[in-house]
Amino acid sequence: MVLGLDARRIQFTPDLMPSDILGSEVMEQDEKGKRSFRFLPGPIFSQLLMADEINRASPRTQSALLQSMQEYHVTVAGHRHDLPSPFHVLATQNPLEQEGTYPLPEAQLDRFLMQVDILYPEIEAERRILLETTGVDEAEAENTLSPERLKEIQVLIRRMPVPESVVDAILQLVRTARPGVGNPDTDRHVAWGPGPRASQALTLCARARALYDGRLAPSVDDVRALAEPVLQHRMALTFAARAEGMTVRDVIRRLVKALD
Repeated sequence: MVLGLDARRIQFTPDLMPSDILGSEVMEQDEKGKRSFRFLPGPIFSQLLMADEINRASPRTQSALLQSMQEYHVTVAGHRHDLPSPFHVLATQNPLEQEGTYPLPEAQLDRFLMQVDILYPEIEAERRILLETTGVDEAEAENTLSPERLKEIQVLIRRMPVPESVVDAILQLVRTARPGVGNPDTDRHVAWGPGPRASQALTLCARARALYDGRLAPSVDDVRALAEPVLQHRMALTFAARAEGMTVRDVIRRLVKALD
């Protein structure tokens, strides 16, 4: 594992239950006949949870991740169980047009830091995939970090100063993406817009991008570059906008162009 994290994978299916993710309590009986409940932790008790095809499961099962993704603990049978640190959820989902998929609840979408669309690879990348995965020797990922080092980087990102101009750009972008705040294009095209988590995500991602580039502070260009992956899953279009053939990306691009 590249990040050195304890990783678990769950294949989401229509018959998956919340207890298959969180765990459950089982009754045990000791030698004296005394009965008691013991908690058996589920695969969510890992540092990196891979939720494969997350929208194959029902909204009820998907919602089992809500508390863990926000509070970093789960509650089973009234008892709190803390998750390992650091804790991350990495999910894949199939297009909603495919059979057997369910839309993710808005509250859960908002808890994901970013949505990155994976398109078909370029021809040279597909050539490498073809050559490197069909031979006798397959490439293997090498460890580059430890969980402790990852937590240090996360703290460093949060300590990075953010210029007032960047804060203003984030607030302007997120607030103008909400209907009912005075932007006529947004009122016409957006059914519901991003909440405060979007502002938090943009701030953290802008800091991380600056650190990755070796800069001491983020810039407005970082906000422009990260607007689509951070905002697109936190917005929904009106029926009129969809009828016109618009996409959420189109709306975000217009808002980005309007940044001061």
